[in-house]
Amino acid sequence: MEQFEIVQRAESRAPDILFKPAQFRISVVGEDQCTLASYNRRDFYKISLILTGRSRLLYANRGIEIVAPALVFTNPLIPYSWEMLHEEPSGYFCILSDSFLHHNGRTENLEESPLFKVGGDPIYHLNSEQTAYLESIFQRIKQEADSEYVFKLDVIRNQVSLIIHEAIKMQPALAYFTHTNASSRIAKLFLTLLEKQFPVDSPENMLKLKKASDYAENLSVHVNHLNAAVQEVTGRSTTAHINDRLLTEAKSLLQYTTWSVADIAFSLGFEYASYFNNFFKKHTGNTPLVFRKSL
Repeated sequence: MEQFEIVQRAESRAPDILFKPAQFRISVVGEDQCTLASYNRRDFYKISLILTGRSRLLYANRGIEIVAPALVFTNPLIPYSWEMLHEEPSGYFCILSDSFLHHNGRTENLEESPLFKVGGDPIYHLNSEQTAYLESIFQRIKQEADSEYVFKLDVIRNQVSLIIHEAIKMQPALAYFTHTNASSRIAKLFLTLLEKQFPVDSPENMLKLKKASDYAENLSVHVNHLNAAVQEVTGRSTTAHINDRLLTEAKSLLQYTTWSVADIAFSLGFEYASYFNNFFKKHTGNTPLVFRKSL
């Protein structure tokens, strides 16, 4: 069984269309080569239309069997694994930022959409009529992306909105199964999600997930369940893992950037620089400034 760990990169090998600013891409599953290194994976949502193949989407302690055709929605804060059970799938996918649909005052908010909302059901199985309709939309989007039309992005936004609203009208398929080792999977996904927050690449971007309850919410499990699973599998607490990763990133930023301590504190999710100073000194014995000067 071939397994694809999804961290907001495209699992296909396809040529893709990139607009500047990097807000949208569309690709056909299974074509040639696809590289997505030029965008910030934490900012992107993904919509996939799977036309053929059988697969399994796993996240936290539940999963969904996908028998094509299906429409799949994933958001940038939930890591997951997608296992292909038989042949390579076919279809389309697009990745887009929230700002792509907010262009010129549009009001669509992907984070609040029921399709992408944490704890929602990301899989929509399709009948033949829905499949034909959605496939035609993806084809139109790709044609527009390849065109020279000056206002093609406006056309694409309208087509993406049609996909979103078509899905909202559907009821998600409920074909859950319990993974045989739920604790192991929860712990693995927590560690993946933790690592996904880094590296911090701008002092203006604060970490979105700061404590165990934030990670539990984004993995759709109770915080006590998350803590128990991580402790069972790793022998360490969720908070200990978070603190260690924060400390590693803090040291790296102090050593390799010229950001002020206040900027570093903000980027790592500390409301006040004094909180960061206390955290750093507690775990290293020195203040951030003393650590920086000693390098």
